[in-house]
Amino acid sequence: MAASKIKKGDQVVVRSGKSKGHVGTVLQVLPKDGKVVVSGANVITRHRKPSQINPQGGIERREAPMAISKVGIAVDGKASRVRFETKDGKKVRVAVKSGEKIDG
Repeated sequence: MAASKIKKGDQVVVRSGKSKGHVGTVLQVLPKDGKVVVSGANVITRHRKPSQINPQGGIERREAPMAISKVGIAVDGKASRVRFETKDGKKVRVAVKSGEKIDG
């Protein structure tokens, strides 16, 4: 498996789907499935019956995983692709649009 170009904590822009244009942080990366969970994007609702764990029941809203190809790293509020470069003997992520280094 290749190194992931998007990591947990990255600021990303959603490129397509019902949350298109939304800017959020990556909460979770699922590399085996090729999906990411972005805060505030792709929100789903589930109607839950009362149970012992949740005696009140009600409507549960949470972010669902979305395809990693639908998001891009946010550079100046716009989506950018990512490439890897070797600088000072280290492999670093670089934004394709601006050429700026992503890893701190």
